[in-house]
This record gives sequence, structure tokens and C-alpha cells, in this order.
Amino acid sequence: MTLATLADVLQPALRQGYAVGGLVTLGWEDMRAYVAAAEAEAVPVILQAGPSCRAHTPLPVLGKMFRHLAESASVPVVAHLDHGYTLEECREALDSGFTSLMFDGSRKPLAQNIDETAAIAEMTHAAGISCEGEIGFVGYSGGESSAGTDPDEAAQFARETGVDAMAISVGNVHLQQESSAGLDEDRIRAIEAVTAVPLVIHGGSGVPEAQRRSLARGTSICKFNIGTELRMAFGAALRDAVNRDPERFDRVQILSETHDPLVDATRTVLRAFGGGAQ
Repeated sequence: MTLATLADVLQPALRQGYAVGGLVTLGWEDMRAYVAAAEAEAVPVILQAGPSCRAHTPLPVLGKMFRHLAESASVPVVAHLDHGYTLEECREALDSGFTSLMFDGSRKPLAQNIDETAAIAEMTHAAGISCEGEIGFVGYSGGESSAGTDPDEAAQFARETGVDAMAISVGNVHLQQESSAGLDEDRIRAIEAVTAVPLVIHGGSGVPEAQRRSLARGTSICKFNIGTELRMAFGAALRDAVNRDPERFDRVQILSETHDPLVDATRTVLRAFGGGAQ
């Protein structure tokens, strides 16, 4: 069994200069392909259940799916709650077998974010699992605007919450379908100068691949969340499979044809982060 916590996979990444992919799942087909890709690249992987995933499949089911995949995997697999917004939701994920909880208090005042994240971190550590928090606010493409992370606030947040990983806002945006101009590396350097915790980039699909590669190797960024980019790869493969034979109706047969293209796309993403058999 290779079920791991977030700290289990991020601390070696921090020491050795690579990053781990936090891959946003929506169902069995993508999570299965993500683990297959991680095994092919000989790297750990973080399977993430975000709000849209949880709206489709209950947390207790997702926990069993993640753990089932981890039990037979040849690489470490983290079962991660992405963007948990309440104590109750985080506790349900813990009770469902998740090994890492990301509590998102980024829309709240700093003191409240710190207090609530610290409570979640205390709960997770008592259970032997990990906690990720967010300081600053990572916005959404076509939606809410970002608020960049202040380095002094980041230092306070890391110190007072005890999180195992800290998501920061440095020009990254959720749901980005095309690469942006890149992240604010000066702000990243300022944050890592005053913190020792592994840093996380949400909205990693919008970060140019070359910058992902360099940041994974040369900074404290140890986790890139990738969702949109791989959802687009899955959607393209599904569209091809459906259009190949309009008479087909068996969804198991159709969905099976998304596996190899999604594995290939995921391997490309993971390879840029380093840490595997290069």
C-alpha cells in the first residue's frame, strides 16, 4: 500500500528540488489515468477532490476510490481534499479516509483565516494526516479577481497555523485555459525568504511549462495543482471517441478510449516537475 500524506511527498520534494502534481479529479477515469501516469514516470501523485468533484460524488465514495488506487500503486498516492470550506466538510473527508485536507479560508479576514486554518491543522495532525492552507486569494478566470499574497502575512500564516503546505497567490488564476505571461517570481522569492513551508500553486494550468519546470527545481514551490489542462485533454479524447462511431452507446467502451490519451497528457505534465526517473 502506498497511501501517503501530503507531508510525506512534499518534504522530500522541498529537500531535493522538485514538485509534485496535485491533479484535480472528476471521476474514476481521470483518477485511474493519473495514477497510471505517475507510475510510468516513477513519481508520487496527489489525487484531489475539489468542490465540483464532491458535488458529483460523495466524499465517502471518493475516499474509497482514492484509497483503492493507492493500495495497488507502485508510487505514493495522496488522497487530498481540495478547497474544503468548512470544518464539517474537512471532518467528513478525514472520516472518509483522506490523508490530506486543504482548508480554504482565503476569502476571510487574515485573523479568521489563521484561526480556522490552525484548528483544521490541529485536527489533521492529531489524526496523523496533513493540512494545506491558503494565504492571499487565487482568483478565477472570468470570475473573481486575485489578491496577491503579502510576504509578511504569509510568514505569520505559516507560523501561526502550522500547515504542512501553503497555497499562495502570485499571478496564478484558477480555470485558465491558456498559458499566462507567468508568475511573479519576485513575490515568490520574497515569500520563501520568510517561510520554510512547502509552497503550492493553484491554477497551475495557466503557468507556462518552462516556468513550472524552473520553479519546481529552484524554489520552495513543491506542488502545482493541475486541473483545466487535463480536463481539456480528457474532453478532446472523449469527443474523438464519440465521433469515431456515432452509433456506439456503451459508455464504458467509449470512456475506455480516453485512458491512453489522458495518461500521455498527464505524463507530460508530471515530467516537468522532476523527481522521477529522468
